[in-house]
Amino acid sequence: MVVIVQLIVACEILFWVFLGAGLIARYLLRLPSVGTALLIGAPLVDVVLLVATAIDLRSGSTASWSHGLAAAYIGFSVAFGHSIIRWADGRFAHRFAGAPAPAKPPRYGRARAVREWREFGKAVVASAIACGLLFAAITFVDDPSRTAALTDWIRTLGVVVALWGVVAASYTVAPARAKSP
Repeated sequence: MVVIVQLIVACEILFWVFLGAGLIARYLLRLPSVGTALLIGAPLVDVVLLVATAIDLRSGSTASWSHGLAAAYIGFSVAFGHSIIRWADGRFAHRFAGAPAPAKPPRYGRARAVREWREFGKAVVASAIACGLLFAAITFVDDPSRTAALTDWIRTLGVVVALWGVVAASYTVAPARAKSP
């Protein structure tokens, strides 16, 4: 259990290391091909986590909350990773390559509601990926006594997505308005 949590932390750190190294190579060192290769490496770190989790379960470990967390981490990394990389790239390009300042996300009205629904859509995709991985692990282990924690994670992810949907809906029903001066 502890090893999986440590691996999740290591993967998160490596994600940011690959992201930073890729942006430095792209903009400061003027090596766009190297930068692209490093940026591609950022999400590939998830493969290491996926393989390690599968090996741990296959070797007879009883699934714990950390195995479920690994699936959730991978799902959210896949669904949100591209937008995080795009966000960091835009800011880095502005700061170090003279690109225009990135547009700030909308804070009010319909534009904010659209943004919230788009983020909700990513959360649905993330949850679907995580649940797919959890179902695959449950099938892979094929022992309900060893996979109860994974089933709990599926319910938890459902609750998270439902709450995220409520938040997105709130921006549609009662959109935020700019404060009057």
